[in-house]
Amino acid sequence: MTRQGIRKHLPNRALKAGLPPGSLVYVGRSKKALSAEPRITVMTFENGTVSERTVQSVAELLPLKPAPAITWINVDAVHDARLLGEFGEAFHLNPLLLEDILNTEQRPKAEHVEGLTYVILKLFEFQTQQEEIFSEQVSIVAGTHFILSFMEEVSDEFEPLRNRLRTNSQRLSTLGPGYLTYSLLDTIVDSYFGVLEEIGARLEYLEDTLSGEQPPNILQSVHRLRRELIFLRKNIWPVRDMINLLQHLDSETLLPVQPYLRDVYDHTIQVMDTLESYRDLLSGLQDLYLSVLSRERDGDWCY
Repeated sequence: MTRQGIRKHLPNRALKAGLPPGSLVYVGRSKKALSAEPRITVMTFENGTVSERTVQSVAELLPLKPAPAITWINVDAVHDARLLGEFGEAFHLNPLLLEDILNTEQRPKAEHVEGLTYVILKLFEFQTQQEEIFSEQVSIVAGTHFILSFMEEVSDEFEPLRNRLRTNSQRLSTLGPGYLTYSLLDTIVDSYFGVLEEIGARLEYLEDTLSGEQPPNILQSVHRLRRELIFLRKNIWPVRDMINLLQHLDSETLLPVQPYLRDVYDHTIQVMDTLESYRDLLSGLQDLYLSVLSRERDGDWCY
C-alpha cells in the first residue's frame, strides 16, 4: 500500500487528543476543502414556488419561514469550527453531532434525537488515472420543516437534484422534508453504482490484459483494486444498516417516505452484492496471473 493509500484509509485524530467530547475541531485531509471558503446556499419551497439565495452568515438564515414552507440549507467546505458552532446554536444541534460533522473520518450512522434526524455517510469518486477512490463526507440534519446538508468540499453532486426540484417540487410539497432527505440519500447511493461501473471496467481491462502480454505492474493494479474494494465495503456496509434503521424510526419526518427508503435499501443490497462479486473476480484474476507467471517461468506458456 502506498503512503498516500495509508493516509487515506487510516484516520488522523491527533488534533483531538486530550479534548473533551463535543470539541469542535476539523479532522480531515482534504487540502481542497481547507483552501475553499465555506459556501452557504438556501432553497426554499413554498406553495409550488422555489426561491434560492446564497448567504454569508448563519444570522441571515433566521428566522426560517414557518411550515408548510420547506427550507434546504447546504454548506460546502465544512471545516470552519466557528461557523458550525453558530449552526449548532441556531438550530439546537447536539455538540456531539457537530463533532461528527467536522470529523470527516466518521463511520456512516443515523440517529433521531429531540425531533431531529441525523445522517452521516460518504460520497465516492473513482479516479481512473490514480486507480484510487476518493471519498467525501456528507452530513444531513432533517427537521420538521428544514434540511441541513454539510459537504466536506465544494461540490456539485446535488445539482441534478436541485434542477429536478426547480422544475417539479410537488412531491416535496406533499411529503415534506422527509422526501428531500430521501432524495439526498438516493442521490448518494446511486453514485455508488457509477464507482462500481468504473471498477468493473478496470477489472475487464485486467482480464483482457491477462489474455495477452502482461505489463509488469499488473499485480500492483490488482492489489490497488483489492484495497479500494475493501475501503468501499467498509464504508458502504454500514449504509445498508443505516437505511434499514431509518425505515423503522418513529419519526414524523420520515414516516411518509418509508416506501422510498425501502427502495434505497434495495439499492444498497445491490451495491453490496456487486462488491462481493468483484472481490471474487479479483481473487480469480490474481490466481490466474500467478498461474501465467509460473508457466512463463517454467517455459511452458505459449501465446
